[in-house]
Amino acid sequence: MSARRFDLVIFDWDGTLADSTGIIARALQFACRDMGCAVPNEEAARYVIGLGLADALRHVAPDLAPRDYPRLSAHYRNHYLAREPEIPLFAGARALLGALRGVGYRLAIATGKSRVGLDRALAFHDLHETFHATRCADEGQPKPHPDMVLHLLATLEVRPDRAIVVGDTTHDLEMAARAGVASIAVTHGAHARERLVAQASLGVVESLDDLREWILPGAS
Repeated sequence: MSARRFDLVIFDWDGTLADSTGIIARALQFACRDMGCAVPNEEAARYVIGLGLADALRHVAPDLAPRDYPRLSAHYRNHYLAREPEIPLFAGARALLGALRGVGYRLAIATGKSRVGLDRALAFHDLHETFHATRCADEGQPKPHPDMVLHLLATLEVRPDRAIVVGDTTHDLEMAARAGVASIAVTHGAHARERLVAQASLGVVESLDDLREWILPGAS
C-alpha cells in the first residue's frame, strides 16, 4: 500500500519517537514500592504506557484506594523527572520528521503525556516547530478513546482516510481504529510485537528508519 495516500502522520511520543519506556516503567515500579504496593513486573508496567496517568495507576496498583492516587502519582513523577534528561530520541527520528516535512506531510502528536510534559520534551529536543498540531491526554479523553485523533483531524482539516497513526502500543492502535484512521506500529517500544501485529491495520516496522523507507521509498 502506498503511504502517499496520506497527508497527515500522527505520532505517539513515548516509545515511538522517544526511547523512554524503560525509564517510565521503572518509575512506575519504584512509585509502587514507595507506596508499599505490590510492584508490577516490567511487562505490566510497560503495558500501561500511553494510557492517561489515572488509568495507568489503576492498572499498576489495583489494590490502592483512589484517595491515594495523588501520592502514587507524585512518587512516579519524582522518579521519572529525575531521569527525564537521559531520554533520547530513537535513532532515525529526527531524520524521519525532517524528511516528511520536506515533502509536504503534516505532522502531529497524540500522547498520553500531559501538556506540560510534552512541551518540556519538545523544548528539550528542539522539536517545537516540527509539528503542526499536538494533543495530550489531559486536554481531552486519554487513549484508547479516539478523542485525540479526532481533535487533530478537525484542527488540521484532514479526513480520516488521509491520516495515519504511528505508535508502539495497542492503545495507540485501538485509538486509531476507533477514529477510523489507519495505523502502523513500531516494535521498539512498550508492547510486544505479537500484540501489535494483531491490531496494526497496515502492519509493523522494526525501526524509524524502516518507517521512513516505507513512507518515502528510496529516500534513505
